[in-house]
Amino acid sequence: METRKVQLSGGTTYTVSLPKQWAEEHGVEAGSILHVDPNEDGTLLVSSTHKADDELVATVPVESRSLDELVRTVEALYLVGYDRICLRDPTGNMAGVAHEFTRRTSLSGLEVLEATETKIVFHNLIEARNVSIRKNTIRLNLIVLSMYRDAIDAVVDGDESLARSVIDRDDEADKMFAMISRHFRRSLSNLQEVQQLGFTRDELFEYYYVARQLERVGDHAEKIARLVTRHAPDLSPELVDTIGGMADRSRAVFERSTETVLSNAPLETAYQALDDRTKLVADLEAIDRDLYEHDSAGNAYLAGLLLDSIKRTAEYGANIAEMGIQRERRTCSATE
Repeated sequence: METRKVQLSGGTTYTVSLPKQWAEEHGVEAGSILHVDPNEDGTLLVSSTHKADDELVATVPVESRSLDELVRTVEALYLVGYDRICLRDPTGNMAGVAHEFTRRTSLSGLEVLEATETKIVFHNLIEARNVSIRKNTIRLNLIVLSMYRDAIDAVVDGDESLARSVIDRDDEADKMFAMISRHFRRSLSNLQEVQQLGFTRDELFEYYYVARQLERVGDHAEKIARLVTRHAPDLSPELVDTIGGMADRSRAVFERSTETVLSNAPLETAYQALDDRTKLVADLEAIDRDLYEHDSAGNAYLAGLLLDSIKRTAEYGANIAEMGIQRERRTCSATE
């Protein structure tokens, strides 16, 4: 990092010199036009070209890659921030691939712009200025909370239909998290992205971190639902009641934790969630030990998987509570 002394020019204008090496590398000379973008977090972006309107473009040669590999490649390019992705195959074997792509992947804003026998072009249609990271995180929270609640109900009631609906909703949760992740990643290297999203980088990281925990809870809700559809748990009524009670406590930890970040609940709510998590984990571990000592191996294994997902849901909720505490400390320090 270099430092520059601010000088007063003409009695009305502050000036600062540019590093010579940077100017030469970017073709900046006397008379060049530079773009200056002030940001709310106190940073000032100076660029030799206005990159806000530039698209990030990637071209991927298909070669001998499988369809699964190509899907993962497109998803990765989307997540790191590319606006336009082109798959090229000069041998002309791309017929029908575009349809298979749209069937296998669902990413917000990514549409097939062009599809021929030699290439497929994807284009992202959603601009940062039209995205609300906060609202999308809140929506993801609602989706995941309903998934978790319904997954536990499916276990308690033995409802395979409800379990399948939970599995179906996991795609929606993944889609929402992917969009949040994409814009957070872009904000790390593009200050215009930060400006358009309307949050500081600290705030964007906090929302991304919370969304990551939410996505993990959604994965465990899906895991619970798949246990119902694959194994049709034959657990005793007493054990089902125990699992339901533990799940209710876990959900309470999760809900209190998200309130500290998404609903501006008092800081005490976060501390209470952490205390409740600690007590719940101890009780879950005691139940798990008792299962393997007194129940059949099959039931103990299946119930253990359910209890593990319940425990992890509480742990991910506690991670959110800790982020709520960190955010509160950060904002307090900024105003003191």
